[in-house]
Amino acid sequence: MSTITPELGSLALSVLMAVAAGLIGSFAVMRRMVLAADPMSHIALPGIGIALILGVNPFWGALALLLLGAVLIWAVERRMRIATEAVIGVTFAVALAVGSIITSGEELIDALLGTPARLTLREAAFGIAGALIVIAFVLRERNALVVRLVSPEIALTSAVDVARLDLYFFLAFALTIGLGLRFLGVLLMGSLIIIPAAIARRFARGLGTMLMLSVAVAVACTVAGTYVASLAGRPSGPFIVMVAGGLFFISLVRRRET
Repeated sequence: MSTITPELGSLALSVLMAVAAGLIGSFAVMRRMVLAADPMSHIALPGIGIALILGVNPFWGALALLLLGAVLIWAVERRMRIATEAVIGVTFAVALAVGSIITSGEELIDALLGTPARLTLREAAFGIAGALIVIAFVLRERNALVVRLVSPEIALTSAVDVARLDLYFFLAFALTIGLGLRFLGVLLMGSLIIIPAAIARRFARGLGTMLMLSVAVAVACTVAGTYVASLAGRPSGPFIVMVAGGLFFISLVRRRET
């Protein structure tokens, strides 16, 4: 199967992935899912292990488990009236245990830290399409998502199908995580969803500003981290998160001074 270099389709995918992460992360922060993004990314680990056992591309195994996990979390939360964080926490623990058993060696390191240099043309095309779907979903449903945040009851009276909207949000959330696994891996993808949105929330005075600022920070961190990683000859994931974390702590100081 043909491969592409990080400088071509990989760069386009990483930027679009960052845009999707900035948008979906803004609503995740407002939904108080700050602690849920990182555990949910670990749901991909058993999917990677199963794919390796079956001789399938690990990306597809990870994405399949993430989407399945999103549906499971949505169904349990809706039927049992359990907090999202609790459902994700239990699912994460089980997924991590299963994944650690069936995944080992170099494959485990790749899964944890990402392998952007091995991106295939098919993966890049699917990833770009997936990122555009997430972006289109958030921009199209932003008003409904806001009403859902304010009050599910008001959303219902406004003809918003809350259950369907929640399902689509969880699927978009899972898809965003799956798109970034190549670049940040299981350990770090959740950070790119949460940190830029957390920074944006500190400075933005409205939803539109928060979305734009979150996207800008996510893209800047991705580009800067990838560039530094290329100079160091190391995986890009840790550098992207280090840049994002540095900006977050700088934002704490700047905000306190103003």
